[in-house]
Amino acid sequence: MILRTIVWFILFWLYQIYLIPKLIYAYILNKNNKIKERDSFVYGVAGRWARFLVKMTGSTVKVIGEENIPHNSPVVFIGNHQGNFDIPIYLGYINKPKAFISKIEIKKIPFISTWMKYMNCIFMERDDVRQSLKAINEGVEYIKQGYSYVIFPEGSRSKGDNINEFKTGSFKLALKAEVPIVPVTMKGSYKIMEKNGFFITPAYIEVIISPAIETAGMSKEDARNIQDKVKNIISSNL
Repeated sequence: MILRTIVWFILFWLYQIYLIPKLIYAYILNKNNKIKERDSFVYGVAGRWARFLVKMTGSTVKVIGEENIPHNSPVVFIGNHQGNFDIPIYLGYINKPKAFISKIEIKKIPFISTWMKYMNCIFMERDDVRQSLKAINEGVEYIKQGYSYVIFPEGSRSKGDNINEFKTGSFKLALKAEVPIVPVTMKGSYKIMEKNGFFITPAYIEVIISPAIETAGMSKEDARNIQDKVKNIISSNL
């Protein structure tokens, strides 16, 4: 367990160094406004990197219900947040390019934050209402350009099978952009790290993708109830 953890972290940072030339290439594509080429390149690199991270833990990931993902339009994935490995699992095992609504502290992590920038991830200060609203509006504009997003409405990791309360504002992005919400149940990802403190151990993870919920033309009553509806769908798969 200890050896696996040490090796994983060494390889994590070595991989970041290996990716520096690719990061430079992404910068060049972005600077030259070759956005489609940048997106294709960045998502490809991110997917391979994410699968590498998960495989190095010795874990197995099974995706159920991938046919429920609309592929002809952007979506907002909304799911429970069990552990640190949720993000690489989304990146590596759900076959649709996506960015994340992330807490602003992630901007301090070298390399990672730059890749996230090129993926159009949005960094949100949860305690700043004005900045949060600005971030939502920014996300809506990106969605209009065809980008999909992932939101963890609990706001922090549950570190287990329980689901914490969903934050009301988490659904504003999908409702305002009028794109489908795709409920995602993460089952077992906390067993990789959180269950064992800081140590990494192999785990079996299921990612259950439920049918999309259309928000275009949704009534005010349905919009008010969407938070409970999505939470119940996710909970039912745990």
